[in-house]
Order: sequence, then structure tokens, then C-alpha cells
Amino acid sequence: MKTYFKTTALACLPLLLLAALPLIAPSLRPLATMAMAISFCALGLLLLLRAGQVSFGHALYFACGAYAAAFGARHVSADALAVIAMAVVSSAALGAILGLILSRYRDIFYAMLNLAFSMVGFTLVLKLYGLTGGSDGLPVRIQSLAGVPLEIEVFGWALFYTALVMLAVALLVVTRYLNSPPGQALAALKTNETRLEYLGISGRQVLYVGHVVSAALAGLGGAIAAMGTGHVTPEMAYWSRSAEFVFIAVLGGIGNVLGALLGAVSFEAVRSAASAYAANSWQLIMGVVLVAIVLFAPTGLFGLGLRLFGRKEARQ
Repeated sequence: MKTYFKTTALACLPLLLLAALPLIAPSLRPLATMAMAISFCALGLLLLLRAGQVSFGHALYFACGAYAAAFGARHVSADALAVIAMAVVSSAALGAILGLILSRYRDIFYAMLNLAFSMVGFTLVLKLYGLTGGSDGLPVRIQSLAGVPLEIEVFGWALFYTALVMLAVALLVVTRYLNSPPGQALAALKTNETRLEYLGISGRQVLYVGHVVSAALAGLGGAIAAMGTGHVTPEMAYWSRSAEFVFIAVLGGIGNVLGALLGAVSFEAVRSAASAYAANSWQLIMGVVLVAIVLFAPTGLFGLGLRLFGRKEARQ
């Protein structure tokens, strides 16, 4: 029971801090919005990591959601909620199509095929200049939410709180999913897929569903990132972005869904500070941070927080 309350308290703390951002540091809103956008993608990757699979191509779904937001805002509706819905559906559809192939493979083959598809997507977005704007990208002009026109600054805060609510719901839904029979079957892929097949459960189908859900979450993050920055570029689909998402998931810890948020916030904070004071070596700094986490906190930042919280209670 004590562990449950510790976990719940640790889970609520970052969400409460984000909710209080206007009072604490309103200038950090763009950074916090981007951190939440990345959290969705890291949360999707966490599902696959629970199954023992790593995707080095999730930037493809992130970019799919971002470009769907850009196209949707230009040709369908300039409302944020409508754009988010289009982005999620587009990314889920792409994940469903590619998942038919990817769910057949495991381990390094799964990881590399995801990477290959991502690079194909990056190349297409880069070369189809007339449709995607090529390396220049596309602007994303959205200034209404639920049909209500908003000023730029007001829309920024509206998007921030919309993302926060959606992230809280996503964390809750993914937690329930992982604790449900389908979620337990997903975790069983990592330990003993053969036993899962003996029980009459298709490992391929379990991974397929997890992959589609993961793609949808990444697309949601891409849409929020696109609206937050007001611009989309092919670099959103590049392999290095996929590697960042894996880094964030490991940094936060795959033992709890909140690890996605902790990893994303920490990553964006360190990158922002390092880019300002050590612009030419911020990747090196992030690499050192990852090595330190792997060596001294293998359960990630969330696990480290639980350990420190436990030690404090023991001293008291």
C-alpha cells in the first residue's frame, strides 16, 4: 500500500508542476509543450519496450502526425481538435499498414525494419517538394480550439493545457492497458512468446495491436509539436529523432508509464540548457547522462525517484 501511494505521489508531481507552469515560469511554455509532445512518442515506445522490442523508426509516425496536422489545417479544418484527430487517425493507419509486415519480426530485425521504413518516409517527404515543401517544410497555421478563435498567445496556452489533459488521459489509458490481459500478453512476448502461443494467443497479433497504438500515440505527439512550433520539416522523420525517442524512454525508465514524461522533460531541459551554453557539444552531454543512468540508475529516472523517496522515508 505504501508503495502504491509513493508511486501515485511521484506520478502526480510532474503533472501538477506542469499545470502550475503559468505561476512558476510562463516563459517555459514552448519548451514544456514540446516536452509533452515528445512524451506521447516515448509513451508509445514504452509499449514496445515492454514487449522486448525496440523501434528505431518511430519518428516516421511522429512526422506523419505533424504533416497530417499541416495538411489538415490547410485543406480541411484549422481547428486544433480536428487537426489532432486527423493526425492520430493518419498515424494509426500508417502503423496498421506497416504493422502487417513488422509484426512478423522480432528483436534486431524489427528494429532495423522500422528504421528502414522511417528513412524511406524521410526521403519521400524530402523529395516531394510540391506536396511537402521539401527541406523547407510547411507552415502550420492554427489559432482556434473547439471552434473558438484565439489570439496567438492565448492559443499557445490553450494548446499547452489541451496537451496536458490529453497526456494525463493517455498515461491513465496506457496504464490500464498494460494491466489488462492484452497488456499482460504484450509483456509475455518479452519473456516467453512460445508459451503465449500454446495458450492460443497469437504473438504476432498482440505485437500488431501494440504497434498500432504506439504509432497513434506518436502521431498525437507530432500534431502537438507541429502546432506548438507552427512549422514541420522532414527532419521530424530522420533516424536521429527516432534515436532520441528511444533515449528518452530509457532515460525516464520503462518500468512505469510516467517515465515517458520524466524522460521527455529532462531531455528537453538538458538540451535547452546545453544548447545555450555548450551548443557544439550538447549531444556529448546527453550521451554522458545516458551512460550515467544506465550505470547508476538502470530503472531510469522514475525508479531513481522511488529509491530516493524510499531512503528518505527509511531515515524518518
